[in-house]
Amino acid sequence: MDKFFHISERGSSVGTELRAGLTTFLAMAYIIAVNPSVLSAAGIDAAALACTTCLGAGIMTICMGLFANRPLACASGLGINAMVAGITTTLCGGDWHIAMGVIFLEGIVILLLVVCGLREAIMDAIPVVLRRAISVGLGFFIALIGLVDAGIIVTGNGTLVSIGDVTSPSFIVGVISILVTVALAANETKGALLIGIIVAVILGIPLGVTQTPTALVAPLNISTFGAPFAATSDGSIAIVKVLTDPTLLVVAFSLLMSDFFDTMGTAMAVANQGDFLTEDGNVEDIREILLVDSAAAAAGGLFGVSSITTFVEASSGAADGARTGLASVSTGVLFILAAFFSPVVACVSSAATCGALVYVGYLMMAEVADIDWSDISQGFPAFMICTGVAFTYSISAGIGLGFISYVVVALFMGNGKQIKPLMWVAAAAFVVYFLVS
Repeated sequence: MDKFFHISERGSSVGTELRAGLTTFLAMAYIIAVNPSVLSAAGIDAAALACTTCLGAGIMTICMGLFANRPLACASGLGINAMVAGITTTLCGGDWHIAMGVIFLEGIVILLLVVCGLREAIMDAIPVVLRRAISVGLGFFIALIGLVDAGIIVTGNGTLVSIGDVTSPSFIVGVISILVTVALAANETKGALLIGIIVAVILGIPLGVTQTPTALVAPLNISTFGAPFAATSDGSIAIVKVLTDPTLLVVAFSLLMSDFFDTMGTAMAVANQGDFLTEDGNVEDIREILLVDSAAAAAGGLFGVSSITTFVEASSGAADGARTGLASVSTGVLFILAAFFSPVVACVSSAATCGALVYVGYLMMAEVADIDWSDISQGFPAFMICTGVAFTYSISAGIGLGFISYVVVALFMGNGKQIKPLMWVAAAAFVVYFLVS
């Protein structure tokens, strides 16, 4: 095991990897309850969704650990699942199988782009300053996720955002998770992030934030599997319906852009915490990571659970010491077990993971010191990414704003020749993405 995963070589241990894998799982466990909640609006059976969400996440996370050997984890992505629910009712005539066909198609296309080397080539074409900005932007983003989920940041009364109700149980649990995590990290306690989550879950019981499970075991239900190849109401196959509908093909392009660049940003964020981001901002083993992630997107459509993608919450496990794919394998196994015990796992509230996410956000801010803010050609595009990711609540949208800004500023300064050809392609693709989204 040590030789296969290079555990000792990367300065880790089996115990550290297993613990960090549990940290990542607990930070992601909310998806087991949230994904069925979102997609059931499209008419999909919630019990089946809970099961296949776990199985899809588990299988693809294990694949990430075995093939890429990096501490990344995959599950159904938020945002895209809401889009799937939306297009089911607006463009697919209420048939969710067609919407999953869209997901399956965009996953296959992304996989082909990786095999052809285009996705990796675009990442290589990104200037170092923008790579650093992506890490900073993801730091803001992941901290914001934690604060919003705990109700510490809420929609304001007459303002865009405001501080939440300090007396609400969710707010209290979120603050406790932050304080415990930071206190333990300040004292260099091993497993600080995991302990912070567990303490918050326990203290959330009397406050009513940690809900009592209605059952211990749930029967396996995989009725959503094979959705893209199911027959629609008119007797045609769902994926064929997608391929012959121009409107759905445009939707597939929009989802492709989101998946394409979300993963790029997430991989860089986790790599920054897991010590596999090089000094010039390249992610080690990126080809293997992108291959698994692209296959996961298609697998999400096949499982009927929306696009499965790399989760930025995996950075919490990396911050807790994960350095190899063994952490991913342990996270994946826990997801598969959760398919049988989903009522219990779903009790881990998002408020309990707030401290882990906020602390990871703090760690990722270190990259901001390496950006030359005095040079507008470097600083302004970086600024657009850092703020855009958080303010739009979208990794891909923030990256798009930064890419377009980089090209525009370079042109105004007469430095157009310094822009690599694929950066032109990426910036142009983002312009189209914003127009059709």
